Amino acid sequence: MRVVLWNEEEVTPPNSIPAVGMRIRSRSTLWRLLTNPLLHFGDDYCAGRIEIEGGLVLFLETVYRSMASTSHFRRRSDPLAYRRNQPNLNSPAESQKNIHHHYDIGNEFYQLWLDRELLYTCAYFPHPDASLEVAQVAKMDLVCRKLRLRPGQSVVEAGCGWGALALHMAGHYGVRVKAYNISRQQIAYARERARAEGLEGRVEYVEDDYRAITGSYDVFVSVGMLEHVGPDHYQELGSVVNRCLVQDGLGLIHCIGQNISTPMSPWFLKRIFPGGYPPTLREMMALFEPWEFSVLDVENLRLHYAKTCEHWLERFEHNRERVRDMFDECFIRAWQLYLSGCIVNFTIGNLQLYQVLFSRPSNNRIPWTRSHLSVPSDVP
Repeated sequence: MRVVLWNEEEVTPPNSIPAVGMRIRSRSTLWRLLTNPLLHFGDDYCAGRIEIEGGLVLFLETVYRSMASTSHFRRRSDPLAYRRNQPNLNSPAESQKNIHHHYDIGNEFYQLWLDRELLYTCAYFPHPDASLEVAQVAKMDLVCRKLRLRPGQSVVEAGCGWGALALHMAGHYGVRVKAYNISRQQIAYARERARAEGLEGRVEYVEDDYRAITGSYDVFVSVGMLEHVGPDHYQELGSVVNRCLVQDGLGLIHCIGQNISTPMSPWFLKRIFPGGYPPTLREMMALFEPWEFSVLDVENLRLHYAKTCEHWLERFEHNRERVRDMFDECFIRAWQLYLSGCIVNFTIGNLQLYQVLFSRPSNNRIPWTRSHLSVPSDVP
């Protein structure tokens, strides 16, 4: 890439015509970029002190690929990765603050660029040209097929977002669902939707932490919450699953992950997702090993998440002016950077998307083949 300084001086690699570039508006911006690039690039880009040429996604892909080949930035496994750069960890009180920071900024904002169901997790595209709406319903059905839901079963969901999966499981698979969430705005929306759809008697939304889950259930499911738990609390979550899952029950955890334990960028943790951390598969085993849960299936859907984020970014850009009316230009640029960074990290493989199915070791009521996971032929 090329770099253009505040005095129009240009730095370009020899014998190349770079496809992307960066304009640095002041000497102090350059100094911040040199001292702590993983924090200050984001803040200075959001403030307009850095401008990008050639498109933000392509620029970030160029940077990340270059970092991967540079010894100073090359990713290395770090046993304390989760604790690096964290403004808050995930005690009950800190979890409340972390979730409020990201999710309680207005349901109207998320309605501008998510699908109709308000699913803020990886979609599942039965074919590459499927719409986001079709792909998100397909994701819910994939989860339900993996869990082999049957009418009359009881399900507990840890972290339910705006409630779409719970309603889908109850409405299409005939199960009873108790769903926990600490986002006040999401819970209020989910309860209203359950009333409107006549599913109040089969879906209960509880405004509380996953640690408060009580009762006994045939199925445990968590989609997109583990990223907000943190490895310090994985055994705590595992103990919750152990006490609530019946002997022949099934569980599924769907979460962003990574191949090696590396810290999140300080900008991402400070501005977007405080307390966030995508685990490795090894780190996830702290949920399962102490209670001897058997891992039955692991699927990686990272390219589906890259495509999901492409849809989100396109819709976000389409509604840019309405977002500006709600917030400001700095907010817009921060979320452009966040969504663009997600696309790139899933595309180049820095981030993964794991679906892990598990049960107790004595459970022999498990499929003989994977035929039940096939996408129905009538999917549009």
